[in-house]
Amino acid sequence: MIRASPRYLPGRSLVTGASSGIGAEFARTLAARGSDLVLVARREDRLTTLADELERTHGIHCRTVAWDLSVEASGRRLREVVPERIDLVINNAGFAVQGPFVDGDADDFARLIAVDIRAVVDVCSAFLPDMIARTSGTIINVASTTAFQPVPSLAVYAAAKAFVLSFSQALWFESAQHGVRVFALNPGPTRTEFFDVIGDTAAAAGSYQTPTDVVSTAMRTLDARRSRPQVISGRRNTIQAIAAGLVPARVLLPALDRMLH
Repeated sequence: MIRASPRYLPGRSLVTGASSGIGAEFARTLAARGSDLVLVARREDRLTTLADELERTHGIHCRTVAWDLSVEASGRRLREVVPERIDLVINNAGFAVQGPFVDGDADDFARLIAVDIRAVVDVCSAFLPDMIARTSGTIINVASTTAFQPVPSLAVYAAAKAFVLSFSQALWFESAQHGVRVFALNPGPTRTEFFDVIGDTAAAAGSYQTPTDVVSTAMRTLDARRSRPQVISGRRNTIQAIAAGLVPARVLLPALDRMLH
């Protein structure tokens, strides 16, 4: 008798950046598995439309929280709004600023750091203690393949994702001792609104995937019950990320700069 592989079935999942792209795909995939949802993003109209679709299609309960993760103590304040048990947290919200650093706006950089770094730490700080206390739960922090090397024209974004990767790896070790999983999900270039904002040239160093590809990578990791500190979506992206760590920066950076321009 062949038994079906066990599937990860969280009772309630919280997804940030859920209004589009990878976040919305996570919401659809988890709803199809029967997970109730808390969807977090700034665009309330999109959240409401998505929540209505998922409740109607899958019969789950979907709560929406219009929230700006760039505000100070965003995770702690979000936890006050969402006091119920959360089995899976997906820190997906993020954005990039592209172009030479000296041409960038300091306020844009500050907001990027607030959303891509501070909010990730704050959300983990807000939701991880309850998971540790009950010895169950999972947190996925969405990083990027840019985390594996510095990237000219995406200097702050790549550094922010390197932080998320390192932070997630440390939490993976600390949390595993308490039965809780934390890992970084590293997509390469993905067909979302992200590249509508920063431009297609930023995708030149990788192979385009779809949000479905990226979420499928995460779900396979969850289904396998593997305790892994990080996973890269896509074989080509994996090879490129590994190779980047082997090439000296004085060689790698000019090559990346040529690819991105």
